[in-house]
Amino acid sequence: MYLKMARRLLLETDKRLLGKAVWTLGFKGIRSVHLHKRRLKRGEFFPPFLYISIINSCNLRCQGCWVDVAAKQQKIDVDAMDRLVTEAKQMGNSFFGILGGEPFMHGELLEILARHRDCYFQVFTNGHFITDRVAARLRELGNVTPLVSVEGNEIVSDERRGQLRVLSKTMEGLQNCLNHRVMTGVCTSLCQTNFDLLREEWVDRLIEMGVLYTWFHIYRPVGPEAAPQLALTPEQQQQARRFVVEMRAKKPIIIIDAYYDGEGQALCPAATGFTHHVSPWGDIEPCPIIQFASESIHDQRSLKETFNQSEFLRDFRQTAAEHTRGCIVLERPDLLKELVQRHGARDTTARQTALAELDAMQTRPSQYHPGQEIPEKSWAYRLAKRFWFNDYGAYGKHFQAANWKETRTAPETAADTPVAQS
Repeated sequence: MYLKMARRLLLETDKRLLGKAVWTLGFKGIRSVHLHKRRLKRGEFFPPFLYISIINSCNLRCQGCWVDVAAKQQKIDVDAMDRLVTEAKQMGNSFFGILGGEPFMHGELLEILARHRDCYFQVFTNGHFITDRVAARLRELGNVTPLVSVEGNEIVSDERRGQLRVLSKTMEGLQNCLNHRVMTGVCTSLCQTNFDLLREEWVDRLIEMGVLYTWFHIYRPVGPEAAPQLALTPEQQQQARRFVVEMRAKKPIIIIDAYYDGEGQALCPAATGFTHHVSPWGDIEPCPIIQFASESIHDQRSLKETFNQSEFLRDFRQTAAEHTRGCIVLERPDLLKELVQRHGARDTTARQTALAELDAMQTRPSQYHPGQEIPEKSWAYRLAKRFWFNDYGAYGKHFQAANWKETRTAPETAADTPVAQS
């Protein structure tokens, strides 16, 4: 399998793009993680990877979307992005995830990418704005990988995305990238209506098309129009994890996950300090689905000072790590509400209803299933996670699932039972 993957990388990609990815995403990305570890030992903090939502606008209206896509357009301008990326580079960072809304609706996106060719950008996109010309420009830049979202077949995609003929437009943008030999990935937000994509035939099709990596997210019911009926059951989440582990060991395609270490233990990238999120308004949030902040990239302080001095972000990481290895938003929305109120964190949404949404949330299962861990079978992934993607000691030896359950302060409700969660 490893030889087949190496063959694919050598034969199916532009060698210049491959070399740039190996250097900026690979070598420099690994270096940013080691610098992160050194900072933690000194009692300092700066996340080695940042996710940035550069615009709130989107041409689609997806089920359960938490972004204010229909609100007045807000975007991070070129100069603000330039300062943000430059200050992060000074801390050793070289990789940035670009989110929206739909990032390609940002008129200066390509200029932003061009200003920092010594960095690597992963752009989460529906693919609808990736024309042949745009794909050619992405190949010319060489420092970007589009991660194209595919949500199921034509019928499911239309339902999930709130528009007709979504899949064909998405596949056209995807194919434009592949035609220009841009290093391209495909992601899917797994939910009840598209869970059947979790099959070997789909992975084989992606390989046949020339897709180099894929990412199966787990749908999280949050936001103003959360759709809890779409959420996966704990059994389905375990099935998804098992599928990813199996495919990683046998298929020549990179399969990403962000919620488990090499031993199969759950983790939260925001709780471990691996990454935080910047909103289109410049607010610095723990992660994209937690729309509260006390700091902004537009503050007078440097980004280094902001991350080191943020009591809200520090308290979030500690609170989340002390109570669960999973997603605190789903499992303990009561604790998150207390955290927001304790620090007077502002609602960073245009709708200004995030606290009420949090207050109305019922507890639901996340990726944390103590005693049911599924370790990696692939030695390559085990090594990568051991050295570069783990919990960085955030959870500590004192953390025990039993202690978490015993000290839980939220009132017991029918929603807390596995039946209701399903």
